[in-house]
Amino acid sequence: MTQYEKMTESPVEKLIVSLSIPTIISMLISNIYNIADTAFVGRLGTSASGAVGIVFGFMAMIQAVGFLFGQGCGSLISRMLGAKDNAHADETGSTGLFYSFFFGLVLTAVGLIFTEPIISFLGSTPTIAPYAKNYIRFIMIAAPFMTTSYTMNNLLRYEGKAFYGMIAMLSGAVINIALDPVLMFVFKMGVSGAGLSTAISQFIGWCIMMSMFIRGKSELRLSPKKISFSPALLGNITATGMPSMIRQGLNSACTILMNSTARPYGDAAIAAMSIVTRVSFFTFSMSLGIGQGFQPVSGFNFGAGKFTRVRKGYRFGLIVSQICMTAFATFVFIFAPRITAALRNDPDVIVIGTRAMRLMAASQMAMPLTVMTEMLLQTTGKRLHASVLSAMKSGVILIPALIILSHLRGLYGIEEAQPVSLVLSTIPALIFAKSFFSSLPRTDEPVPDQR
Repeated sequence: MTQYEKMTESPVEKLIVSLSIPTIISMLISNIYNIADTAFVGRLGTSASGAVGIVFGFMAMIQAVGFLFGQGCGSLISRMLGAKDNAHADETGSTGLFYSFFFGLVLTAVGLIFTEPIISFLGSTPTIAPYAKNYIRFIMIAAPFMTTSYTMNNLLRYEGKAFYGMIAMLSGAVINIALDPVLMFVFKMGVSGAGLSTAISQFIGWCIMMSMFIRGKSELRLSPKKISFSPALLGNITATGMPSMIRQGLNSACTILMNSTARPYGDAAIAAMSIVTRVSFFTFSMSLGIGQGFQPVSGFNFGAGKFTRVRKGYRFGLIVSQICMTAFATFVFIFAPRITAALRNDPDVIVIGTRAMRLMAASQMAMPLTVMTEMLLQTTGKRLHASVLSAMKSGVILIPALIILSHLRGLYGIEEAQPVSLVLSTIPALIFAKSFFSSLPRTDEPVPDQR
């Protein structure tokens, strides 16, 4: 069975599960990088633990670039492959990978030149800043490899071969966890060791990911010769990937704003919110992984004009995502104090982190509808609606909520802002989903050129 036949003829439920599992594992692994650093760095003190949260804002910028080109190319490529337009799929993938590496280099250059202003902008306190500087410089150096790793992982996922991306990310995560204690404590590098460990593991993961394309494991045939500098293609890629860019970019902006609003309450508040952010991203990986497992199914079948499979896939993914997210969120809600203490055993951090983590866990049960709808809109070419929904979920509601609630309720308001935004974002998601399916043909038929 060819990849096209697999994506357009295999049972939708089986296909989404098979694609979601490696995608979920990849997402969880990506977060293990962060949680491992948080756990090990937490042994150095509360200020050092806070540095991980500060640097997370910059890492979200790196992810934003990688996802812009990875999701932008991937969405186009899945529809091109569904329409059997492999030549343009190769050109699109090669072009997206080039720009991803280029803008990763831009982040490196800007980051190394303006390190101290960036750390201050990210919300650091004077006591956290020295740790953050030692940690972030290695992340800045690794930025081009990190952006292109995210891009390549998305390319593999969108063509239905998420397993290969999972292997690369798993390898990097294992190396990161193994190197952290060695560099930090055996070689006495402290927080610099955590940064170097992350950079090395990301580079090795990049090498493994690149080998998948070189060895022909992908349907795509990427090559420098196929890179296009056409403004139209670049515009198409960036417009399609914009919902992901908005989501990741606003995540970065909100992390920076959260650190800044928590700064008056001391290093314990920044450390606690950093831990909550890491754990919430971990639980969010389940819902996002299922949504991303649905994306290649949605893109392929929309491109092939098999609309009944798009409907069926969305419904199945939403149900499974809701069940899994409820189970994960319940676990986190119950064990929030122990989870917080395991990452930073400081009484002040535990008190702040427990309340914030429980609020976040309860509100995350509302996420599957928003996530699945955003994935659906992005892969079927509904760029504007996908961008609006992504912006609503990631920042348009959260940013004013953070500003208003932090002013009215202090630290409690900071803890409550993101849960409020997650719940409110379900309203536009429901409206967009209903609008999309009411206009989607109820019979299968060919669709126009997917370029």
